[in-house]
Amino acid sequence: MNTNGLTIIHTGDGKGKSTAAFGLALRAYGAGLNVLILQFIKGNKISGELKALELISKIPADNKIEIRQCGLGFIDKNNFEEHKNSAESALKISRAEILSGDWDLIILDEIIYSVKFNLIDVEKVLELIKIRPPKLHLVLTGRDAPQSLIDIADLVTEMKLVKHPFQRGIKAQRGIEF
Repeated sequence: MNTNGLTIIHTGDGKGKSTAAFGLALRAYGAGLNVLILQFIKGNKISGELKALELISKIPADNKIEIRQCGLGFIDKNNFEEHKNSAESALKISRAEILSGDWDLIILDEIIYSVKFNLIDVEKVLELIKIRPPKLHLVLTGRDAPQSLIDIADLVTEMKLVKHPFQRGIKAQRGIEF
């Protein structure tokens, strides 16, 4: 088995960044890797992926898969400081888990949004990548990845919006968007 950890970014204005990361999480878990998903924005909301991973994690296995919602949900300008504190807390958790040696794959879902919305500084995200142990795979998701993150990553995929039902007034649907 290859033991070179990769830094992977899913970015772009199209749908599928988190979805691709969750697909990778399932693949890695199925291959016997220990997987942790930390969600920087989502919080206090039950989603399809949260329910599915909860069910999967109950199946006896030699490895583990875990998801933690660290955010407060959609960013509200009225409580920006609370969102900022939440993102800083998620950053601290991320650092501790990256250094723990407990995981083979860590997904920092929506961390790039946290940078975009000025909840955390890109330099702190770059530091997480730099302290990543050599065998750990690290995935970052979110729209508008800064060039500094793109430059340091091993693999960058850009999801491009071609067409979306929202453009025709179709609201987000359970099982598709959440």
